[in-house]
Amino acid sequence: MAEELDPEKLGSLNRLESLSQKDLKKVVSRGSHVRLPANWSLIWEKTPGDKAYLIVEGEVSVRKNKQEVTRLGPGDVIGEMAIVGHKLRSASVVSLTPVEVVHFTKEALTSLLDEVPAFGDALRGTTEDRLGAPAE
Repeated sequence: MAEELDPEKLGSLNRLESLSQKDLKKVVSRGSHVRLPANWSLIWEKTPGDKAYLIVEGEVSVRKNKQEVTRLGPGDVIGEMAIVGHKLRSASVVSLTPVEVVHFTKEALTSLLDEVPAFGDALRGTTEDRLGAPAE
């Protein structure tokens, strides 16, 4: 059984600090709290967007064609671009350290975007930072 994540821990993360306690609880309840070891492949390039992760602790490497393009950490969301854009994954993601994440299915993430507008805003902010331009 997965250990439960305290919503207050999410509230201290970059981008999520503006979410209310009620919204944080909803985000936590829709995902699964998971701890993964270093060198774990969370997402694979050119696969369907079926899941996303919110990084709570640790660092990951985002890689295109096996070359690292960036590193992400606490407060960042990975895997959302393929879900929102209805496209195949544009990159692979591998943990560089042990990581603590909240795992969301495609369905859970999609419903959260509608039900918790502040979470959608945080997600778009992460995407915009990664792409260097506003998300559509």
